[in-house]
Amino acid sequence: MLVMMSASKLASVVFALGCTAWFVEAQTVAAVAPRKIQVLIITGQDAHPWREVSPFLKDILNQTGRFEVRVTEEFRGSTLETLSFYDVAILVYSDEKLTIPRWSQATKDALLTFVSSGKGLVVYHHSAASFQDWADFEKLCGCVWRTGQSHHSPVHDYRVEIRDSDHPITRGMTSFMAKTDELYAGLKCQPAANFHVLATGWDDHSLYVPKPREVLPSGPSQDEPLLWTVPYGAGRVFATVLGNDMRAVRTPAFITTFVRGAEWAATGAVTIPLPPELAQ
Repeated sequence: MLVMMSASKLASVVFALGCTAWFVEAQTVAAVAPRKIQVLIITGQDAHPWREVSPFLKDILNQTGRFEVRVTEEFRGSTLETLSFYDVAILVYSDEKLTIPRWSQATKDALLTFVSSGKGLVVYHHSAASFQDWADFEKLCGCVWRTGQSHHSPVHDYRVEIRDSDHPITRGMTSFMAKTDELYAGLKCQPAANFHVLATGWDDHSLYVPKPREVLPSGPSQDEPLLWTVPYGAGRVFATVLGNDMRAVRTPAFITTFVRGAEWAATGAVTIPLPPELAQ
């Protein structure tokens, strides 16, 4: 027996079937596509150009296809719940020599707990100079800039020597040139067993120019850590003191080490490939 169906009812059935097909396809794509790494860039204060650098770092992370990035310019008052959605936090923040409200102890504790629970942290450049009265930050960061102790020569091009080409971040990477960048030296570091150096740079003391209220190095020129990792509880920290300003962060070497370091801090592994010019 032939059953006739009105045009409106037929349209409803077709629409329902179409929705079902779309839902099944969406579920299939969701099952196949890997979950993107959730990133929070913590910024908003720094004597360095955070307003320009923060969106640039967000962009280079997003361009890999591995990350989904959000930015906060006000982290004071944040709690562990604020961080709970994220896999890795990135510090583009420093309060060194700034008269600004400090983070509360609860906010500091939230960051420590976040990392120690198995999440990641990236410490970018001048962020290593922050929180100079927070002893636990030194343990979290591995090496820190200390006002009156640490120093750098004028910005210049210098060679970055890869010291561990087997670590996931630097695996297969050749040494490279940092361009128009600062080379941090005289950092206050934890015992060598507590952090792992990936790359160093030669701090040439002959390049220093005496300036008022500026620390000059003593002793012979020497290698200084520039890229390193720190285990913290069940979590991972990647630190880079490269990238002083927009000239320095636009280089392929900075971009590569930064995005691979962020992926490793978040997951413990690296899938982002090396560009041919940086491969051994």
